[in-house]
Amino acid sequence: MLLVLGLAAAIWGVGALAGQSRDRRYLVLGVLFGAVIGLNLLLPPANPIRQAIGGSAAPWVLLTAFVLLVIGYSWVLNRLRIRSNPQQVAQKPSDAPLFSDSELNRYARHIVLREVGGAGQKALKNSRVLVIGAGGLGAPVLQYLAAAGVGTIGVIDDDIVENANLQRQVIHKDNAIGTPKVFSAQAEMEAQNPFVTVRPYHRRLTEDIAADLFADYDIVMDGTDNFDTRYLANRTCVAAGIPLVSGALSQWEGQLSIFHPAEDAPCYQCIFPQAPAPHLAPSCAQAGVIGPLPGVIGAMMAVETIKLITGAGAPLRGKMLIYDGLYGDNRVISVSPRQDCPICGNEIE
Repeated sequence: MLLVLGLAAAIWGVGALAGQSRDRRYLVLGVLFGAVIGLNLLLPPANPIRQAIGGSAAPWVLLTAFVLLVIGYSWVLNRLRIRSNPQQVAQKPSDAPLFSDSELNRYARHIVLREVGGAGQKALKNSRVLVIGAGGLGAPVLQYLAAAGVGTIGVIDDDIVENANLQRQVIHKDNAIGTPKVFSAQAEMEAQNPFVTVRPYHRRLTEDIAADLFADYDIVMDGTDNFDTRYLANRTCVAAGIPLVSGALSQWEGQLSIFHPAEDAPCYQCIFPQAPAPHLAPSCAQAGVIGPLPGVIGAMMAVETIKLITGAGAPLRGKMLIYDGLYGDNRVISVSPRQDCPICGNEIE
């Protein structure tokens, strides 16, 4: 009998050292005791094996019954605790899987990518991205971030949907005309992916709220069409040490880059020290813009953001991509920090 008890103790101890769960160790012990009872019932009384394991099934049946009684009593107590305090279980993050079956199926094409995988998709779910502007560039950016499973997406814009927007701002629909863009975009994003959290801010980005707002996010994406907001977003990101994914477009051409001095890339003001004269940088309303162009640049901005979050590839830090839709031409140029930049550089004495 001592042989069996010693074997049981060894199974329990080795299982614990190997990190096996209590349930699995109980299962192995159950198999052991079941085998011992079976051998005592099947082997003749004089058999040396039967003699070594106690010689009779009766004590083992009693021991097994006692163990089952203890386990059952513990299970009943645990169920009573859960019923009296259900929040205690709900608060344990390990009790719930990170992704539901529906999410795993939805993001399967990401997860099979070597550069993304499960770890990258988890990073996307845990990330927080703020998008400035829900217009031409913001529309595809918001759609693709939501589709990709970025966990928390903020969008700030003080505009409403107008009929003239719908030629290129594809996240908005005709029945949303007159609706604040942030709420129109929120409805479409949540309809597309109910597993993401959308935070709409129906107001203009201003100096008094920028720092506190940016502090809640890991990455900021600039899809605005005015230089005051661009410079404000840039200096706030530099102060916070977070990357700014910036895009711009006009007529048939677009450009994008990642401005991040904390990673040895220039800031926006390094490249554009001051706003150009109005006639040199007319708005889309003044100069026109081909409808799919914001989709091209916005989709590229979304790709760069996903790369930043997942660590895939080589993001456009220190580089600017310039796209010419009229002639189907892509160029990538190098851009460098400027030592005398008033935002991120050191003034030259």
